[in-house]
Amino acid sequence: MLNEVERWLSTRSWSKTDRPLHKILAAKRATRQSVSVVLPALNEEETVGDIVAAIRHDLMRQVPLVDEIVVVDSGSTDRTSQVATAAGARVVHRDDILPRIPTVPGKGEVLWRSLLVTSGDIVCFIDADLKEFSSDFVSGIVGPLLTDPGVDLVKGMYDRPLGAELNSLDSGKTAGQGGRVTELMARPLLNMHWPQLAGFVQPLGGEYAAHRSLLEQLPFPVGYGVELGMLVDALHLVGLDALAQVDVGVRKHRHQDGQALGRMSAAIYRTAQLRLARGHLIRPSLTQFERGEDGFEPRTYSVDTEERPPMVEIAEYAERKVA
Repeated sequence: MLNEVERWLSTRSWSKTDRPLHKILAAKRATRQSVSVVLPALNEEETVGDIVAAIRHDLMRQVPLVDEIVVVDSGSTDRTSQVATAAGARVVHRDDILPRIPTVPGKGEVLWRSLLVTSGDIVCFIDADLKEFSSDFVSGIVGPLLTDPGVDLVKGMYDRPLGAELNSLDSGKTAGQGGRVTELMARPLLNMHWPQLAGFVQPLGGEYAAHRSLLEQLPFPVGYGVELGMLVDALHLVGLDALAQVDVGVRKHRHQDGQALGRMSAAIYRTAQLRLARGHLIRPSLTQFERGEDGFEPRTYSVDTEERPPMVEIAEYAERKVA
């Protein structure tokens, strides 16, 4: 299996500089494919506007790579929607998409519903909390989908500095430590159970793109397990050589506290567990502890295990495609 991973790394692992923008644009014209960018957002007023503005300026006004930018608001209580609209995005509230199916909290829920309010042949997901954002993230991961007919899904890979590492002279050795859930949970799971996917540098990264024809066939875990679930399911559906990754540099974003990371890890583990053994479904929970006035107090959280079916099974989506 290691030889297969090494082969995959040599043939499906690229840098953003490998495809100049003019070649990507030529491929887009030749294939006549459209590109949608989706930003799932929850209380990201400080960063979402800069991301939208950069994409609009660099990849819509200067060059015609991106055809639409859609921000799907996941119930923000700040000015996320107003800021995104002012920057030029089309903003859609999660609850207004497919209203006959009640929404549940979670990133995967938003990504799943976004397929109903976008039209691109290629859909590119970008997290809305990125700082010092570069539009190279979009062109880098969309590029292979336009230039290489055998590629169906592309993940971004990058350094993820954590806190003081941003200014550390030794940052080259610690650049990956922002991906704590990746290193402690996702990477061991993938290496043990899906070793073909061991070559992905950032399997949980929120920046990736795929052909709509693939995305609409995948189930979507509603929460934090969506990236791992999507990667595993895509492997089984289209095979390893249809998956790729592109180095887009450095990803700077806000980091979650340890307990939030624990909840993320539990959801990711459960997503893997469901794929290893369907059936025998129980509703698991995770108990954590916080110090209160009377000592350590338990806090119990449900681990999100619900999954949305492939979008092709949704009647409204099928009707929209026909229309």
